[in-house]
Amino acid sequence: MTARVPDGTWREHAVARSLDPARARAEARVQRFLDAALSLMTENRNGEFTLQQVVERSGQSLRSFYQHFEGKHELLLALFEESVRAAADHLRAAVASEDDPLARVHRFTVEYHEICRPSPEQHRVGALPVPVMADFAQSLLTSHPQDAARAFAPLVALFEEVLDGAAAAGVVRPDLPRTGVTGLLLQAIMFNAFAATISGVPVRHDTAGAAEDLWELVVHGLSPRR
Repeated sequence: MTARVPDGTWREHAVARSLDPARARAEARVQRFLDAALSLMTENRNGEFTLQQVVERSGQSLRSFYQHFEGKHELLLALFEESVRAAADHLRAAVASEDDPLARVHRFTVEYHEICRPSPEQHRVGALPVPVMADFAQSLLTSHPQDAARAFAPLVALFEEVLDGAAAAGVVRPDLPRTGVTGLLLQAIMFNAFAATISGVPVRHDTAGAAEDLWELVVHGLSPRR
């Protein structure tokens, strides 16, 4: 079981395990472990790696690894948090290019759908292979929900900001519970990207069309249009 961390990201927590005078060296060591794990995840299509491989690739010792991380799960959490931050940065830039509040909600929905979709190619956001991180996200949501909530915080904050702007403009309902709706929509977008594996329908090559279908459901619901 992973120990709870009161504040900061898992990467910050890994660095903070060292004494303050050694923080710069700790930061460098942590980054080498993260870079090693990332390179192994990129090389292996299923994203699998062992701690021994990470230690050898980083050129450091197993003892040093356990000075910063309790185990592989914490290392994956640190990588996942970086993936989420990269996705949030990408989405913030995307929605900033839209002037209309509802267009911002639409842009967030279709762009995030694209980020989450499975692909035969290792598409990336920032430096991280997205499909591998998306698989980890689904596991995290069911097995470690508190860690998932912590890791998804940058995306949740951005989407709340986008929805608040749309509510203030009167283009979405202002009476919906913001936090609950934000989480529900983020999960709907993420899991819709994997919908073909649930419905049995062949994977659509027009991923933009799949995202637009989701958007139609989000914005209009199941009721007939008036």
